[in-house]
Amino acid sequence: SVMKLLTTQAALELLGPDYRWITRVYAHGVMEADALRGDLVIEGSGDPRFAHEDLWRLMTRLRALGLREIRGNLVLDRRLFRNEPQDPAAFDGRPERAYNASPDALLLDAKALTLLLQPRAVGQTAQVASEPVLSGFTIEPPMTIDGPCNGLRDQLQPKFGAQGLRFSGGIPASCGERELSFHLYTLDHRQYFGAVFRALWSQLGGSLSGSVIDGELRSDARELTQWVSAPLASQLRDINKFSNNVMARNLLLSLVARRGDVPASSSAAVIRVVEWMRGVGLDSTTLVLQNGSGLAREEKLSAAALGTLLQRAWQQPTMPEFVASLPVAGIDGTMAKRFDSSPLKGRAHIKTGSLDDVASIAGYVTARSGKRIAVVAMINHPKANEARAAFDQLLLWVFERY
Repeated sequence: SVMKLLTTQAALELLGPDYRWITRVYAHGVMEADALRGDLVIEGSGDPRFAHEDLWRLMTRLRALGLREIRGNLVLDRRLFRNEPQDPAAFDGRPERAYNASPDALLLDAKALTLLLQPRAVGQTAQVASEPVLSGFTIEPPMTIDGPCNGLRDQLQPKFGAQGLRFSGGIPASCGERELSFHLYTLDHRQYFGAVFRALWSQLGGSLSGSVIDGELRSDARELTQWVSAPLASQLRDINKFSNNVMARNLLLSLVARRGDVPASSSAAVIRVVEWMRGVGLDSTTLVLQNGSGLAREEKLSAAALGTLLQRAWQQPTMPEFVASLPVAGIDGTMAKRFDSSPLKGRAHIKTGSLDDVASIAGYVTARSGKRIAVVAMINHPKANEARAAFDQLLLWVFERY
């Protein structure tokens, strides 16, 4: 996941910290009173953090414009990114895990389903609330069972289908209220977006008579409204602090989409990053880049090259935005529970990374002397998952030594 540092720094320099994604809504057809006789078109911009709350705000604007009835299809223009089919189970056989979501020009809620589970008495059905609500997708609540709360995801045994979710297992009463997020891999991006749209539009009193289809924006389309995303600097905090893989992948593709190289592909995005590295004097000879998130066993970058990247980032005008996106020791993100009772608390901005047989840290330490030190450490070994204690001692040593 430390590969996200390369992706995010490249984005800061190529796009700028105030770069924003604009999701536009158009009409194909004419308005008659409160009805659109034709299709409603939503054009994807590749916004990494487009959420159902943002979609709801778009819809309220449409209702404020007087639109209630769509007498046509909902057309999703997702052509900005190339359709590169991916098997969500290919990486680790866990397609339901949120980190296995794939990028999309109309990525919505990272195609995730968040469940709030509340067990009741043993033998009774638990209470379940979902976010977002998806039209036509049913959730059968799990049973409340006895026993310890130990690995709830596996205890629930979720079974995903195209039209719903059920559980072969249950939730122990000892778990109490829990929130879990899943990648809704049984729906593609079009189906997921359509299900959320239908649910929200219905809640707002709207109706859609047609289907949800992929399509293209026509030259005679009329823009109705638009949603402007949070700036890049804000989105970087989600990507780096919480190691959001699909957001990083959308961001990488945006690097080439921004300059008009569409549909944006992973291969073109990799070339763009290598060109940028060479253009600013960074060593790209050790780089093997696949999707920009680090969720790939083929991706490689030397510790020396990553250290040089950190030094360059510190010297750029965008340094405050870059550093602010990193997890803070003992405070937030993936470092929230490390060094929380240590003198290093609040004095290290560190991105962590781990896969089978690989562990890494990279970032900055503010030493006791006040000096700022760039630190990178990587381990490739079958027991790499045991490296955390060594990494922690290294960071403490840097804090005291410098």
